[in-house]
Amino acid sequence: MTCNFRVGMDNLTHSLVGWAMAEAGLKHRTRKGLAGCILAANMPDIDVFFGWASWAPLAMHRGFTHGLVGGVLIMPPVLALLLWLLDQWQSQPGRQHASGVPMHAGWLVAICYLGALTHPLLDLQNTYAVQLLSPFSSDWFHTDGLFIVSPWMLLMLAAGIARSRSTGRSSPALQSLAIAAAFIATNILVSGQARQSVRERHGNQTERIFAAPEALLFWRRNLAWWNDGRIFHGFYDPLGRGLRMPRSAVSYPDNMRDPAVIAATRASPEVIKFLAWSQLPFARVERRGCMAVVTFGDARFSDLPGRSGFTASAEVPADPECRFR
Repeated sequence: MTCNFRVGMDNLTHSLVGWAMAEAGLKHRTRKGLAGCILAANMPDIDVFFGWASWAPLAMHRGFTHGLVGGVLIMPPVLALLLWLLDQWQSQPGRQHASGVPMHAGWLVAICYLGALTHPLLDLQNTYAVQLLSPFSSDWFHTDGLFIVSPWMLLMLAAGIARSRSTGRSSPALQSLAIAAAFIATNILVSGQARQSVRERHGNQTERIFAAPEALLFWRRNLAWWNDGRIFHGFYDPLGRGLRMPRSAVSYPDNMRDPAVIAATRASPEVIKFLAWSQLPFARVERRGCMAVVTFGDARFSDLPGRSGFTASAEVPADPECRFR
């Protein structure tokens, strides 16, 4: 059995957002302001070290630590406390601070809250999705507003930070954050139009529509959706011909009702974890005598069954009536 999937918004983008917030003025509110902004913006990704945890919400990446309870409510004051303790240690006699900014515990807590809030908001923007209501709900949420590593976001944030640092003014960093927010909002609207085009063509009963932006041509969308046991793929360009379907592999069955597939969904912890994360699951079944190898994929990251970098496999009996020899 194999399982080889990883997810996450890139930490460079998270760090640049936190850094831009600091350069926009927050780093002058208290000592450790810059560290608080950047560390808090990355803090929810601590869950990548807890894949072994027996508690499913914590073991699932983009689960508890990315939710409104764990990542936004509980963890920021913990980080603020750790930074405050570090500052107290650095304030011992004989140690000097490189910055003349005084320590304000209230501002440090507020900064950690603001930085932490940016993390799920950014992760919400791509098709990997996030469990905002964990641990009370395992539902996934997504807006499809950004490619997983958007070069446009990196460019506008880096430019604002560099300009603020070179001029000593906070306005360039603040402007870069505003432009980034407008960029995301525009992309969310485009993805909404793409999903609506699918419903208009295939009916409102169409479920689980994902509209993934491209990296450079950010206005274009690669679409994947589920309808009545089948997976569909399409392409949307608001500046071109709207919704288009590929000539090959327009749709294929998800095979999730196959008896061997049903048995495989409970075959191993790896498969169970994969299916808890997957939102457009499909299965490829290879029968070999009395056994069947079932490989699960996620249509968000594959245009054909089995052609995906995110998979989980299990070997199960092909048929309960089969007699082994």
